This record gives sequence, C-alpha cells and structure tokens, in this order.
Amino acid sequence: MATTIDGSNSVTINSGSVLGITSGTAQASTSGTSINFTDIPSWVKRITVMYNGFSTSGTSVPIVQLGSGSPTTSGYLGSASQQSGSGVSVGNFTTGCAFCNTVGAATTQRGVIVCTSLSGNTWVMTGTGSWSDNTVTTTTSFGVTLGGTLDRVRITTVNGTDTFDAGSINILYE
Repeated sequence: MATTIDGSNSVTINSGSVLGITSGTAQASTSGTSINFTDIPSWVKRITVMYNGFSTSGTSVPIVQLGSGSPTTSGYLGSASQQSGSGVSVGNFTTGCAFCNTVGAATTQRGVIVCTSLSGNTWVMTGTGSWSDNTVTTTTSFGVTLGGTLDRVRITTVNGTDTFDAGSINILYE
C-alpha cells in the first residue's frame, strides 16, 4: 500500500483519497440557545469540539449532542466531574455529553471534547476543561448510539433555554 505525506498535513493513500483534519467555522457563542455544526461527511470517525471563553446566561449545564438527521437528545451514558480545592463533584446526564457537573451563570469555560466512532453508529466522548474564574478543572466521559450515520454536532444546555453570552466554539473533524 502506497502512502505519502505532503506539506499540507494530509495523507494520500493508494486509492487516491486525501485524508486530513478539517476545521469547521468558529461560531461566536454570544447569543441563542444552541450552536449547530451540520453536513459532517459520512466518513468522519473523530470530531473535536473546542470551546474558549464559553458562558451561558444561567446555571444549566452545557452539553454536546451528536445526531443523524437531527440531534440525539436521549440515551447518553456517562458522567462529568469537577475538581477544585473543595473536592470533587460528579453528575450523570442522559441528554448529552456534559461539559461539567454544575455551572454558575458567570462562569467561563475552556476545553475540548473528543467524539470518536467506536464502531458503526456508536460514539464515545471524552473531554477536559477548566473554569477561568476560579480553580476548577473538569473531566467528562460519555457514550451514545445514534439511529444512523452521524452528520451533525449540537452544543446546547440541559434545559435548552439558557442563552449563550460569551466565547466561541468550533470543531475539527477527521
């Protein structure tokens, strides 16, 4: 099998297909109740969700939802935790992959959540982040099986009504 690597960080395999990392278009998370990245190609096996200075108007936990035709809003299995000087707190969520366990309205967050295809339409998601307004770090780990081939990523909150009021979000896919 012939494989070449060129200066554009792409790999060409003997079939002639070019593989690499594709960046979405960064979106300001300064208004609205959800951010959607759609038209993700069917060949994608890994998506990295990146958030910087992200904040919402309320205290509902931000989540990532994957989807096929529409966002999958149930069936997520996993938990999110926060570590701080006062200890560790953990929460379970079923409506999406949570950024963290709890959140304050004035909290801004930075981090990544990596979504990887395990096989077929089963995806696992892991992430780390931090809060900029105090010494809190976050970890998250979830899994979900979609009803079809992934074609979208949605960022929203558990209650779906808190609005975004700071920061930006983008994805990379490969």
